[in-house]
Amino acid sequence: MVHLNELGQPIGEALPDWTPRALPGPIDLAGAYCRVETLAEPHFDALAAVFALDRTGANFTYLPYQPFADRAVAREFLNSAAASSDPLFTTVTIDRYPVGIAAVMRLDPQSGVFEIGHIHFSVLLQRTRPATEALFLMLRHMFETLGYRRGEWKCDALNAPSRRAAERLGFQFEGLFRQALVTKGRNRDTAWYSIIDGEWPRVADRIAGWLRPENFDAQGRQRSSLHSGVEKV
Repeated sequence: MVHLNELGQPIGEALPDWTPRALPGPIDLAGAYCRVETLAEPHFDALAAVFALDRTGANFTYLPYQPFADRAVAREFLNSAAASSDPLFTTVTIDRYPVGIAAVMRLDPQSGVFEIGHIHFSVLLQRTRPATEALFLMLRHMFETLGYRRGEWKCDALNAPSRRAAERLGFQFEGLFRQALVTKGRNRDTAWYSIIDGEWPRVADRIAGWLRPENFDAQGRQRSSLHSGVEKV
């Protein structure tokens, strides 16, 4: 439906009931397989240890910082991250043991927009049910608890695993920002993805269905792929 102003010009849909959203405060989200909570000092040593399991540094290729030389360097980074309110860093824990971090960031409460980023999942978390659930919990908190309208996912256009993760979760590809950044002395084209609030209920139902225990056999193998339910618009 096209909306016109008094001059006959097309304009966006009116949102008479919209009010700015609150900034996220301390986060503590419990799921069936993991917990997502605000990054804090008690998490630092365990996170440094699990990040050190990446012997090649492959996890750092598309992150904006270099591999940690030692535990002290990791703690220094984590201390700085924990002090930040945007990005607001969270820790993903399994049985209360920290296994990765992610953040809600580029927060725009006036327009109800947020981004999920700074995802650094250790080898103990990658490609697991808790990894998917952690991102699901963060998205659900922003859309359903805080009432944001738009969630974004941005990554290096060459970061194929991140792009697959975005599409698997139900983010829609919006385009490529060419030569968007210079990072680590090299060019970065940025791929943009989004989920908007009108899409979220369908996306949430699909992820929640995939996470159900009956979707996995006795060996933990998925019966139905999350990819299989992705709809393109």
